[in-house]
Amino acid sequence: MDTPASTAGNVVIVCVDTLRTAYIGAYGNDWIQTPNLDRFAQQSVRFTHAHPECLPTIPTRRTLHSGRRAFPFNDYHPVPWDNVYIPGWQPMSPDEGTMAEALVQKGYHTGFFGDVPHYFVPGMNFIRGFRQWAYIRGQAEDRYRAAAHADPAQVARYLGNESRIRAHLVNVQPDQPEENWPTARTFRAAIEFIEQNRNNQPFYLYVDSFSPHETWEAPIHYYDLYGRREDREPVCLNLPYASLDHYPEYENRIESVKVNYAGMVTMVDTWFGRLVDTLDRLRLKDRTLVIFLSDHGTNFADNAERIMGKPADYMYPGTMCIPLLVRHPAGAGAGTTSDEFVYTTDVPATVSAAGDTTPVGGIDGQSLLPLIEGTRGFASRDYLTCRYGNSVWYKDHRTWFFSDVDFETPHVFDLEIDPSCRHNIASRASDRIEEAKNRILDDAGGSLLNYTRMATTDALGRPEFSDSRQ
Repeated sequence: MDTPASTAGNVVIVCVDTLRTAYIGAYGNDWIQTPNLDRFAQQSVRFTHAHPECLPTIPTRRTLHSGRRAFPFNDYHPVPWDNVYIPGWQPMSPDEGTMAEALVQKGYHTGFFGDVPHYFVPGMNFIRGFRQWAYIRGQAEDRYRAAAHADPAQVARYLGNESRIRAHLVNVQPDQPEENWPTARTFRAAIEFIEQNRNNQPFYLYVDSFSPHETWEAPIHYYDLYGRREDREPVCLNLPYASLDHYPEYENRIESVKVNYAGMVTMVDTWFGRLVDTLDRLRLKDRTLVIFLSDHGTNFADNAERIMGKPADYMYPGTMCIPLLVRHPAGAGAGTTSDEFVYTTDVPATVSAAGDTTPVGGIDGQSLLPLIEGTRGFASRDYLTCRYGNSVWYKDHRTWFFSDVDFETPHVFDLEIDPSCRHNIASRASDRIEEAKNRILDDAGGSLLNYTRMATTDALGRPEFSDSRQ
């Protein structure tokens, strides 16, 4: 029996990996070129307090695809075919419904195009409900090409871990034309989906770009926008997830890394602009809800402890603040901002409301449509919580807090006088620590599991974990 067609409009979600809010013009950046995102922001509602409810890559995607909070990771089990073992990093459960499955039941044609390698590890189950999908290979994290064949003469141009350098050279091939980069191919696949399905509406399109995630090496013409070629080498593909104080050899490479990162941001902006232009050219703008966001950011030693990358135990704003732009098909709220506290879980809740459907298991977030349309229905939050690995994070209107799950390493910042989180006041903030702890534990159902990786493996080769409860 044919599924009845929905009267709802199209939905497009574009999620990019590791894009810092502060590196977009619409969010105040004055040196990186993001003209397409800036123009899109003028057509959208820009959320200024958007944050992930869990980290990193895969836990965030579980939330976006299922509509359910991944926090507090009490159901963690490792994946034998992946190389990342972090609490929350696991497949979509067969008991979890997905937004794509729910929308198919409402008559939507569904498409999923991405180059995030971990999505497509066997058994991850993220493609459930999508009628069309494609994994765009070619990122450095693609472990299925023989990195041993990388050119030794090229390896010498880079700084850092040799195995990662080889994987980068084999997969990314930096000298290739921009059109062959995974970013371009991912967005071209999405654009093709739109063109093919312009008369097959409604459709639900989910696009996931690994860029600007490391490894950081932009096509040379993007690097040229922000830096001098004589400063480019040795190319530093990624930064240690630690304090720069412990890695002085990276001190003089930070600026070049930021240049490559900026170039990749502009590349993402270019191709996102082409996708949006396709919707507008095909006269789908007034029939399509478009949402743009990132899963998390990263750090360039620009915080109190000079932390680089995104280590779980240092949840600074560089990691935790994400862009979120929502363009309404009727133009509601265009060019405005919202200062409400919002989660990544609110994205699938918004899609659920727009598509008039709910996945099996329900929705944990809130639809953003009332905020966009100026109607009632969004319950303002007093605080937010998040988990990343064995660390937790909390934010309210005056406090930024992070710690290990045992609450033995508290970092506390007064947002009213220190919005950049430069001065840890934990030694004199016992009341704030207690409030954050109580609210985190309340959101977690009363306790948190602390996972410790053991030296043993199970029958499938997965590392075994012991856990204790806080």
